[in-house]
Amino acid sequence: METPQKHRRGSKRVDLIKAGIAEINKYGLSGLSIRRVAMACGVSCAAPAKHFGDRNGFLAAIIEYINTQWREQQLRIVEENRGSLRSQIVGISVSYVKFLVENPHFRSILMLKDDNFDNTYHKLRGELTSLTQQLVERYCESVNMPAEIKFRKLYVVRSLIFGAALMFDNGEMPYNENALGVVRASIDREFDLP
Repeated sequence: METPQKHRRGSKRVDLIKAGIAEINKYGLSGLSIRRVAMACGVSCAAPAKHFGDRNGFLAAIIEYINTQWREQQLRIVEENRGSLRSQIVGISVSYVKFLVENPHFRSILMLKDDNFDNTYHKLRGELTSLTQQLVERYCESVNMPAEIKFRKLYVVRSLIFGAALMFDNGEMPYNENALGVVRASIDREFDLP
């Protein structure tokens, strides 16, 4: 796990990570060139290896960087809505939509699919939504929902998150507070349904 010091603003490590995100957005995962990343940062080709080891270590650092950005927001929302699992679910879900829309350069990393990308890194990527999943499960257990309904609730909440982000991104819905209110109400309403 990265330490906050490794994510200092302006550090060479963070510069390499940000250049790696830009590189993946431009060329895709299969076109990722660590050499181009190094050139974009004005460092030697050996610098990324010094910081990350190999390509998978670099990808893991990118995912952990994104996780850190999102984790800080989640913890704030949980604290602001202490005592209400449902409010935490809704708050985190709407914030995740905003995170996806406002950080489009992260999306290609979040949606990454590569058969060579081992399970460790899939787990890291899964951490982005694990708190939402845990909160939905805890809420459903607290109101004695059967397992099949809990599964459906989680599916619907995640579908609303990713669907809303896509609709905002492609212009099907205006990205504004009114539309985010629709997303918020839809997610909240899901927990009133059987």
